[in-house]
Amino acid sequence: MKNKYFQFLACILIAVLSIPTIVFGQKKQKPNVIFIYADDVGYGDLSSYGATKISTPNIDRLAKEGIRFTNAHATSATCTPSRFALMTGKYPWRQKGTGVLPGDASLIIPTENLTLPKVFQDAGYKTASVGKWHLGLGENNKQINWNKPINKGPNETGFDYAFFFPATSDRVPTVFIENHDVLGLDREDPIEVDYSKKIGNEPTGKENPELLKLPASPNHGHNNTIVNGIGRIGWMTGGKQARWTDEEIAHVFLSKAEQFIEQNSKNPFFLYFSLNDIHVPRMPSTQFKGKSSMGLRGDVILQMDWTVGEILKKLDELKIADNTLLIFSSDNGPVIDDGYADKAVELSKGHKAAGALRGGKYSAFEGGSRVPWLARWPQAIKPGTESDALICQIDLMASFSHFFQQKIGIDDGVDSYNVMDAMLGKTKTGRTFLVKQGGALSLTQGTWKYIEPREGKAIQELTNTETGNNPKPQLYDLSKDLGEKTNLADKYPAKVKAMSAELERIRDGGRSR
Repeated sequence: MKNKYFQFLACILIAVLSIPTIVFGQKKQKPNVIFIYADDVGYGDLSSYGATKISTPNIDRLAKEGIRFTNAHATSATCTPSRFALMTGKYPWRQKGTGVLPGDASLIIPTENLTLPKVFQDAGYKTASVGKWHLGLGENNKQINWNKPINKGPNETGFDYAFFFPATSDRVPTVFIENHDVLGLDREDPIEVDYSKKIGNEPTGKENPELLKLPASPNHGHNNTIVNGIGRIGWMTGGKQARWTDEEIAHVFLSKAEQFIEQNSKNPFFLYFSLNDIHVPRMPSTQFKGKSSMGLRGDVILQMDWTVGEILKKLDELKIADNTLLIFSSDNGPVIDDGYADKAVELSKGHKAAGALRGGKYSAFEGGSRVPWLARWPQAIKPGTESDALICQIDLMASFSHFFQQKIGIDDGVDSYNVMDAMLGKTKTGRTFLVKQGGALSLTQGTWKYIEPREGKAIQELTNTETGNNPKPQLYDLSKDLGEKTNLADKYPAKVKAMSAELERIRDGGRSR
């Protein structure tokens, strides 16, 4: 009898202990996170941001089913520094060598420090980087041997899996790398790369322009080794079997991204999906050639939108959409002519790639680094939300560290702030300030923007972009003058003095008060 009595009590105890799980529900799984990082997509390039000459329905879904930001930023007006800030939580101008990198550059992310993917790894996530990398590879100041496993790259910065190309599609080497190895490498045809002098006997755009299917714009440097009928920056020899076909890049990257999502659909994952489409040379697949009214640049915008749609379909197919936070943004503002004679300038008439903003890629004006930012997480973000909160990609590290209740070391993410509530639409209060880099540094505080004095050309002739360079200080009230047309520096000298002093204090290593 006693044994039966104790067995009965044991059953009751087990049932009571199970009540929190059964009645109140199990603890929610951590959300999957996908960060889709577009290349050179401007504030006005999407129909959800006002474009009328082109339609991006799949990206627009993120706005309809999630949140659209109007005051979101990359740290910089070019790609490498923006990506460095995203990964490290540190302003790129604090570290030498973070400018736009050649294809044979050393890895610039310190592997001993915390990075964004390491934050996810520490939270138990599987992590992957698929797409453009452009943050260097290999040991500092050591020449990369492309014919052996590359010992330092995305994997060493926190990614469990990586499928990428080294720099940009207009730079050699034009090969895919999976984790540490060049894909399709033929040991009998070794790869060599040089950015200082011509190597080998392969045709170049300069010497053999008749071989080009996409002519280069003058003086941009896209006239070196020809790969797939396109002149590149830098010289390359060997690796014929390993070289990509530009028209296939988007499909290859999408396939690898979908494969990672499928393999990790049962456990939390972080996917950094860095698209190539709009960056030159613009070479859409046959599926999208001639599908827009804006030539090749319009066609690759449609291809990019399709890619986002395929990711959304995959999430639905795997029934993980509800618990996936998907963020779409861009590494810098737009550029129309960036080195190839693809008629983008002529065919883009009527389309404002930067919207109402002044400048574009390479510029200190808002068009250089104010970018689209849309996010969807059905379990947490209210559909159709709009926000003017000041947020920046550099803040992802601190935001997710806080979300996972992790502590950040004193030397890690020094410029990153927790803006998770703003990112999820719970508040419209984001950062109180932001320093951005577009040649000259600028400081935004509230609605005021100060651009430091800088000598140099006001117009970058190669791209016809306003640089923001001015030997005198510039001050704009963005609440009334988003296009930065009226310089108020002379009218508000005290404001200029205060913001200049604050910028110097931050530049010297301080965080904003």
